[in-house]
Amino acid sequence: MSSHPLQSEAWGEARKKMGIEILQFESYLLTFHKIPFTNYKIGYLPRSVMPPKKIIDGLYDYGKKNKVIFIKIEPSTRVIPAKSGIQILDQVENDKLVKSPHPLFPEWTQVLDLDKPEEELLKNMHSKTRYNIRLAEKKGVAVKEMSNDKGFETFAKLYFETTKRQKYFGHNQRYHKIVWDNLKDKTAHILIAYFNNIPLAAYQLWFMDGVIYYVYGGTSEQYRNLMASNLLMWEAIKLGKKLGAEKFDMWGSLPPDYDANHSWSGFTRFKSGYGTEFVEMVGSYDLVINPFLYRLYNFIYSLREFYLKLRA
Repeated sequence: MSSHPLQSEAWGEARKKMGIEILQFESYLLTFHKIPFTNYKIGYLPRSVMPPKKIIDGLYDYGKKNKVIFIKIEPSTRVIPAKSGIQILDQVENDKLVKSPHPLFPEWTQVLDLDKPEEELLKNMHSKTRYNIRLAEKKGVAVKEMSNDKGFETFAKLYFETTKRQKYFGHNQRYHKIVWDNLKDKTAHILIAYFNNIPLAAYQLWFMDGVIYYVYGGTSEQYRNLMASNLLMWEAIKLGKKLGAEKFDMWGSLPPDYDANHSWSGFTRFKSGYGTEFVEMVGSYDLVINPFLYRLYNFIYSLREFYLKLRA
């Protein structure tokens, strides 16, 4: 079974404290989200292994009995390249599943192999990334692990400054506080980069079963020329090695042939500077239980997305 943080008991407890219904279906953790002003709801199964047919059929029957429109399934499963060069999907063969038009996770991520000495990791980085790390160190940027409530407050301030600046519709303060309170003693770590005691950048990282994840980040507008984020990511890599991680999952990315004009191109390029491997996941699938309401939901969702883009 999956050992991803989004399938952990701590994550389930966090979601319950947010007032969200959870279901432990055999070894799979799902959440259910009510549609306002209706008796219907949507299910979400994040980052498990791809469920076999028996589980899919069981979830379909559960949904039929509990007014579930559909269940979104986003497995932590890679696309496996065939020897012929054709990409094949691993375990995604079920006539009840359709490719989701509205995925929550990107289909690509970047992963760094940490099973190498620090010298080799540095050598494998892009020369500009190495230069920026050394520049930050030379200029006096210092990184501290502050995996405590004070560190969370600093992280949250930088995170919300960044979402406002970038016009990104992230989760609210209550959400982040509940997540932190439930994962801080088990999974979550916070690193903060300072210059003259001024916090310039902060990351929240999750570690579980040999993998460290870069989940959330925030930066200040101050002293951007000091390249604090470059040093912070390097220290995050070293923290992963210290914790015993074998892999560093960057949590999302554009594909390797990305459009340089895309809004995600900056952080995709930033992550790839550390010598990562681009990894394609099997993507997002919807287990459709009520076809009519599913089509209606997707139509309304598209209208909402259009409206939010106009506001941005």
